[in-house]
Amino acid sequence: MEFIYTYAWLIPVYPLVAAFLLGLGILVFNAWTRANRALAAFLSVFATGTAMVHAFALLASQLQGHETVLKTISWAQAGSFSLDMGFVVDHLSAMMLVVVTTVAFLVQIYSDGYMAQDPGYVRFYAYLSLFASSMLGLVLSPNLVQIYIFWELVGMCSYLLIGFWYDRQTAAEAAQKAFVVNRVGDFGLLLGILGFYWVSGTFGFEELAHNLEQRVASGAVSSSLVALFAVLVFLGPVAKSAQFPLHVWLPDAMEGPTPISALIHAATMVAAGVFLLARMFPVLEGIPLAMDLIAWTGAGTAFLGASIAITQNDIKKGLAYSTISQLGYMVMAMGSGAYGASLFHLMTHAYFKALLFLCSGSVIHGMEAVVGHDPVLAQDMRLMGGLRKYMPVTAITFLIGTLAICGIPPFAGFWSKDEILASVFEHNPALWGVGFLTAGITAFYMFRIYFLTFEGEFRGTNLRLRQEVAVSQGRPVPAFAYAFAGKEAAFGPGAMNIHEKPQPSSHPEAVEDGHDRHGHATKPHESPLSMTIPLVALAVPSVLIGLVGTPFANCFEAFIPPPSESATEVSSPWAQVAAEWQGVLGGHFNWTEFAIMAGSSVGIGLIGIALAGLIYWQKRLDPSTFPRSLQPLYYFSLNKWYLDDLYERVFVRGTRFVAREALEVDSRIVDGVVNLTGLVAMVGGEVMKYLENGKAQFYALIIFAAVVVMVVLAGVGI
Repeated sequence: MEFIYTYAWLIPVYPLVAAFLLGLGILVFNAWTRANRALAAFLSVFATGTAMVHAFALLASQLQGHETVLKTISWAQAGSFSLDMGFVVDHLSAMMLVVVTTVAFLVQIYSDGYMAQDPGYVRFYAYLSLFASSMLGLVLSPNLVQIYIFWELVGMCSYLLIGFWYDRQTAAEAAQKAFVVNRVGDFGLLLGILGFYWVSGTFGFEELAHNLEQRVASGAVSSSLVALFAVLVFLGPVAKSAQFPLHVWLPDAMEGPTPISALIHAATMVAAGVFLLARMFPVLEGIPLAMDLIAWTGAGTAFLGASIAITQNDIKKGLAYSTISQLGYMVMAMGSGAYGASLFHLMTHAYFKALLFLCSGSVIHGMEAVVGHDPVLAQDMRLMGGLRKYMPVTAITFLIGTLAICGIPPFAGFWSKDEILASVFEHNPALWGVGFLTAGITAFYMFRIYFLTFEGEFRGTNLRLRQEVAVSQGRPVPAFAYAFAGKEAAFGPGAMNIHEKPQPSSHPEAVEDGHDRHGHATKPHESPLSMTIPLVALAVPSVLIGLVGTPFANCFEAFIPPPSESATEVSSPWAQVAAEWQGVLGGHFNWTEFAIMAGSSVGIGLIGIALAGLIYWQKRLDPSTFPRSLQPLYYFSLNKWYLDDLYERVFVRGTRFVAREALEVDSRIVDGVVNLTGLVAMVGGEVMKYLENGKAQFYALIIFAAVVVMVVLAGVGI
């Protein structure tokens, strides 16, 4: 089986070849490539599938206890400086390879149905393959320099895919916003990498940790300087994993096609920040200041994302803020030292969040048949409702993903989120309190999304409601009930209750055959098999994969222990799991502690679900009965804590103001000095041309006049 390690470098090459061939076909053989688009999709899916099979082979070998394989070559050398490139296959990279390839493979199958009518179908698959190659290269990277190279490549692919529909202004602006915000974090990451190399002399992870420990202990390097470099490196994950305050790009990134939201902005690229923290964990765990900053940043982000998701009416943006919140959980766990729990949640979240995003794409696909290809209408949950009757597969799989993210046993999210909360509680109960509260909010807003989308009566055919949604989209509406989209006061007096069954439309454009003049249906439809099969496939790990990390037999942490324990781990994780099972059977497992911690997290989740059901399903609670004192909190959430407005005023407008002032300085002062110099030279030349006439008598007269003047001045002075 050694050949699978020898050729492990081919894993990112498979999709790279597909991307190259598709790009070449678009540029050189455009007409033929567009005519054979099915072949282009097959090439992309086949390449990613091949990488997936190779990744599973590596994972199986690592599970059997194969040692870590590190192979490098000297890429650049100058004197004592040497830069190595290569690949590393260990337990962490093997797990990440499987996660990335499985999600990418299913997303590419799904995209065949979702993008079927898009003229950029082949270009989309080329971008998907290029991204998959970049992400796989990042996972296999053995040092910071190689990670940074692929880090930038995945950022470039994200820019291309967010702005895929570049002719739509909002998509183009979202791509630019993502690019600029990530440049802030990436600049900090680059400075941190260079700083660590300066004090340690290496880019390798283990060597970096070892050298820093020695130099700090000997006093050769200040611990404060090392902490500064650690914070700079952390800026990279802050931007890439959408942590506060650089989280603002991710919700806008939903302007890209929905498969991109599932692949890049839920399962892979945004998790790259957590992956980098895991690789840097041997360095970071020895820097308490950095670890505390990481933990509190994650906790704050988790709460921020959840609190904003409560009031979102766009189904994709609601899931985007949910992603921000869940990434905050992972970062909080990593900062608290819960290395295994953080990576475990990364894995489970990748599957159930990819499932949720793909389900939202299926919903949008079905809604477009009714409201047209307008994202404002097709993605607004106020126009949905009752879709479970029309899209049963989508509804059931979305419910599975919702139960998983809410932490309801035995779904995957329960085991990973409960592991995080238990580990964080031991580290800092205050952090646990933030995570515990966020768990309840998560259950509330996720079931709010489910009830508004799949329960009740379908509201998409109500033309007045469509108009109101189009008008109010993106603007705060002065009615508190708007926070609870779907109640009578949602659009002011006389607005229709969205739980009411819509009446037949008398609009002149509606016709009796069930279609309007645009040919849209009156009912949504289930998505094709190419879209529903990936949903069912992702639902399986969303239910079962959490079982590999149960606290009484934690196979996951036995397979991926903290780096400090890796040197003493057994040759195979199965021996440790067997020992844990013996302890459980022998009565050594603390079931009381497990019941208290798990029961509390499930309990707060059930409270959130019950509250969402009362408001959005059973209609037993009228939002008008809420005290008006809560309205400021609602608007605070609706306006995203006013952070986007703050950034708009301070950074966007501030940068434009500085640019305008700099232009004024350049045009009036810098150009003025240059123009004045030219004017002086011109005037001087005009004067001198009358003095420089070539006549000796004139020159003698000037000399004589000068002498006379000097004599007069001398006489006056005497």
